[in-house]
Amino acid sequence: MTKKKTEMAAMLPEPHDAMVASEEEAEVSAAQQGGDIPDGEDLNELLAAMDKAPDDEGLSPEDDTPTSDNDDPGAGDDGFASGSAELEPPAEDAPPPAEGDFHAEPEPPKPKRAPRKKKAETDSPAEKAPEPPAGDVSEPGASNPTAAVVQPAPPVKRATRRKAAAPILTIEAHTEAETQESIEDTIWHEIHNAYRTRKILTGYLGGIEQTDTGKTLVIVEYKGFRIIIPMKEMMINLGRSPSGAEYDDLVRRQNKILGTMLGAEIDFLVKGIDSKTRSAVGSRKEAMLKKRQIFYLNTDAAGMYRIYEGRIVQARVIAVAEKVVRVEVFGVECSILARDLAWDWIGDAHERFSVGDQILVRILSVKREGLEDISITADAKSVSEDQTHENLKKCRVQSKYSGKVTDVRRGVVYVRLTNGVNGVAHSCYDRRLPGKKDDVSFAVTRIDEERGVAVGIITRIIKQHL
Repeated sequence: MTKKKTEMAAMLPEPHDAMVASEEEAEVSAAQQGGDIPDGEDLNELLAAMDKAPDDEGLSPEDDTPTSDNDDPGAGDDGFASGSAELEPPAEDAPPPAEGDFHAEPEPPKPKRAPRKKKAETDSPAEKAPEPPAGDVSEPGASNPTAAVVQPAPPVKRATRRKAAAPILTIEAHTEAETQESIEDTIWHEIHNAYRTRKILTGYLGGIEQTDTGKTLVIVEYKGFRIIIPMKEMMINLGRSPSGAEYDDLVRRQNKILGTMLGAEIDFLVKGIDSKTRSAVGSRKEAMLKKRQIFYLNTDAAGMYRIYEGRIVQARVIAVAEKVVRVEVFGVECSILARDLAWDWIGDAHERFSVGDQILVRILSVKREGLEDISITADAKSVSEDQTHENLKKCRVQSKYSGKVTDVRRGVVYVRLTNGVNGVAHSCYDRRLPGKKDDVSFAVTRIDEERGVAVGIITRIIKQHL
């Protein structure tokens, strides 16, 4: 009997050789299926699990070792009994394995990580390969040699990706919408660049403030930002600076002029900025001097001044009174009387002009004494065509027309008729005396072609404006 067992043992392969053959068959089977071993395990890991003491079993899945919560309390995930590290006894006819075949193996190397699969296959834990049943260990040479070495792969950690901020959804396709913060950043960047390059900016005079020390500050609104300009940088010249009581009177006059300029469009240069508070200090004086140098003192390629007598230029209305309008023409201010504003008579300049308007004027004269001593005269009516004689054809003698009183001087009433004709009345049939802005009925008695006016009588006052 002993001789027979010895012969059979010699014919059977060694357990180690059988397990190596099983590993090779497993790799061949996995390669035929289009990849490596499904979960990246090998026999060395199985041997390491066998060498562990019973106290090491039943750990959490994070330690990559099987737990003892199986359906079969006597079997582990790797096919061996949870309470023992021994294999099943061999058949009666098979010789027992040689001692030390399993434990004589060197320390197994670190298990290889399975090749990364597609994201769709690894993102969801529910799509992992099913865990093989406990105790499903095949003998060498069986039809499924990989069943003895396959273990569930460790849980794959999902990559945490911070979702990028979605762009603003716009009503129109292929357009962009800006937030208030981005708009303010762009404007402040523009102010900062203007400070570095000394570029002239244009804003609106939005306020006048008095400090605790009595100084006057002008607030210019530039696209939502406040630009502070001191009084001395506004270039309001009212003669030499007096002292004492005369100085106080000068300050009051300057403040009155600034009050009439509220809402005016002015130029300024940025003199200083504070990025933390996003505040800036400017100077209108330096901006005006820079424009004077360019347009009044410098010449073009032909050797001519840019502003000269007879040229029509665009001007800004910076102040309006009843009989005068003050304009700024490329760094130089001048006043235009009501009679030079239009061909027809104007009773109140506020009716046609407002602070902040831009009008066309003709330069009548220019005086160039120096950078800070430049003066001009201009008018606005010469820009437009004179329609006085054409309008006189619309009037007939002994006819009545409605009009508005523009002025009353020494008993003479000046009327602007609704048809655009200027009328002069020396008498009034109404018991009330006509006043400025009154609506009256005007009867034409004579046409004065030389002066371009209609002479007549005020028959009655239609409406008084007290």
